[in-house]
Amino acid sequence: MTLRVAIEGVSFWASRLPGWDIARTVIRGEQAAPETPSARPSPTLLAPTERRRAPDTVAVALEVAARACEAAGRKPSDLPSVFASTHGDLAISDYMCSTLATTPALISPIKFHNSVHNAAAGYWSIGTGSLAPYTAISAYEYTFGTGLLEAATQAVCEQRPVLYVAFDIESKGALASMAPSRGLLGAALVLAPVNQSQQQRGLILTTESVAEFHPTPARSAAATLVADNALAPCLPFFEVLASSSPRTLRLALSRQMALNVQVN
Repeated sequence: MTLRVAIEGVSFWASRLPGWDIARTVIRGEQAAPETPSARPSPTLLAPTERRRAPDTVAVALEVAARACEAAGRKPSDLPSVFASTHGDLAISDYMCSTLATTPALISPIKFHNSVHNAAAGYWSIGTGSLAPYTAISAYEYTFGTGLLEAATQAVCEQRPVLYVAFDIESKGALASMAPSRGLLGAALVLAPVNQSQQQRGLILTTESVAEFHPTPARSAAATLVADNALAPCLPFFEVLASSSPRTLRLALSRQMALNVQVN
C-alpha cells in the first residue's frame, strides 16, 4: 500500500524550541536554541477558566493544533483530527493512583475529567466548536508513526484534509520509573489529498515488514533538547521537514514493521 498526501501546515513546540520557526532554524544549525525554557503554552481558544485548569497535555496539544491549522489556512472546526500520545497525562494518572490508594474520597472531579486519553481531543472539539470526528491513539514507543499513518489513511480514504496532533509531557511519581518522559513536546500537521492541495511539499508513505527495525536517528542540535521526552522519535521526521530538499526516513510501527516516509 502506498499513500500520497500533501503537507499543508506544520507546527512544533518544546520548552527550548517554542514554535516551528525557531525549531526549524535550530535543526538547520542557523541559530542556537534559547537558553531560557519557555512557559507552557496558553491555548487562547479556551475560555480563561478552562485555560487555567487545563492540564499540560491539553495546553501543548491545542497550541500545536491551532498553529498547524493557521499555517495551512484551514478553519479548525472543519477538520477531522487524529490525536496521538505515548502515555497521555501521566501526571494526572499518578495523582489518581496515589489518591485512590490513600484518600479515595478526595479524588478531584476535574482531575478525573482530564485523566482520559482523549481529553485533549475533547477540549479541541469543544474549543473550536467542531463536529468533525476525531481519533485518539496510543501505540507506546511506536505512537508517532502509527498516528501519522492513521491521519494519512483518513486523508486519502475520506478525500479531505486531516489534522494530526502528537504530544507527550513529563512523567510524575512512581509511573516515571516505568514510563519515563521529561518536558513538554508537541507537534502537528495538516495533511490533505494531493489532488485537493496547492502545497508543494508532500509525503509518500509505504509500510514494510523487517526482521529488525532500525530507525532513522536524529542528528541535529535539537535532538538533545527533546531526547528525554516520550515523543522524541518524531524528531527525525521534523529534521527532514526542516530540509528544503527531498529526503527519506523510517519510522517504527512495531518491532518488525517500518513506515517508510519520502518527503518531497
